[in-house]
Amino acid sequence: MTVIVVANPKGGVGKSTLSTNLAGYFAAQGEWVALADLDRQQSAHAWLDLRPATLPPIETWSVDLDNPAKPPKGLEHAVVDTPAGLHGSRLATVLELADKVIVPLQPSMFDILATQDFLDRLSKEKAVRKGTIEVGVVGMRVDARTRSAEQLQRFVEGLKLPVLGYLRDTQNYVQLAAHGLTLWDVAKSRVDRDVEQWQPILSWLNGK
Repeated sequence: MTVIVVANPKGGVGKSTLSTNLAGYFAAQGEWVALADLDRQQSAHAWLDLRPATLPPIETWSVDLDNPAKPPKGLEHAVVDTPAGLHGSRLATVLELADKVIVPLQPSMFDILATQDFLDRLSKEKAVRKGTIEVGVVGMRVDARTRSAEQLQRFVEGLKLPVLGYLRDTQNYVQLAAHGLTLWDVAKSRVDRDVEQWQPILSWLNGK
């Protein structure tokens, strides 16, 4: 069983978008997957309430950071959507659950600076240095051909963390989320460009 934590202490960077679509991908593969939502607003779990019962199921995993429990036995993947401002002992508790950490980051200098300390801490975590936890960055709302993407690449390379891929700014994610859907729940022709951008991320998650 693999626990994937989606984290960035800065708000508004796309954590819930990544988390819900990750869970949707594993569900579409016929795997037993659960989605945990640590944010007080419970946006990811509210999204689950919108999800049609006819689609591949995604379970709810309730995580109490003051008394964390392991996910159900037999679960194949768990995706953890984390809140803004995650730090200190609560971050340490989340990292104890994690096998992989994905950090969504917009390639603006303001976002990079706001996330710098967090990425620096992750890169120095003993479990990360030993390879027990794998960490990767995903550029959000970005064109990979722009100078902003190059800037993000240079910054992350300095921390020796991989940039897994870049997801473009599109209304597809917004429109699908409003109905409890992900990229994997609609005709591929409708979201072909977006699905293509996910391939290097999924390859990393699947160890390829």
